[in-house]
Amino acid sequence: MADRDETPDERFDRNWNELLQELRVAQTGVQFLFAFLLTLPFNDRFATVSQGQKATYVATLLCTALSALCLIAPVSHHRILFRRGRKKELVAISSNLAGIGLWFLWLSIVGAVFLIFQVVVGMSWGVAVGAAFAAAFIGIWYILPTAKR
Repeated sequence: MADRDETPDERFDRNWNELLQELRVAQTGVQFLFAFLLTLPFNDRFATVSQGQKATYVATLLCTALSALCLIAPVSHHRILFRRGRKKELVAISSNLAGIGLWFLWLSIVGAVFLIFQVVVGMSWGVAVGAAFAAAFIGIWYILPTAKR
């Protein structure tokens, strides 16, 4: 791979901009999921779900909140470190936070899909579809790009 003709500062600026583009996509997904999950307890039918389903809901909600926390944190870090010559550190920590946030995001999506399938068509469907999505996320988000590395 040929090196780009850029200074270290230009590279950190480019890396930061690329990370922001990635975060925009992930943040939108987590925000929609979070909004959906926040409305569920206020639905009349929520009172009829089992304790296990409520536990799944709470775990999914917590994973979604943690995902939002990690995926939005780089904005706060940028505001605090802005114009302080710390772009290298900002890119490094933000990249780590994005990875953690994506981990919680796929757990949230799997949890939400599992819960919906469990409530609508039963536990066996919930487990099957949840496991299939978990495998798909691991394969597509982690194994495939790692293999291409």
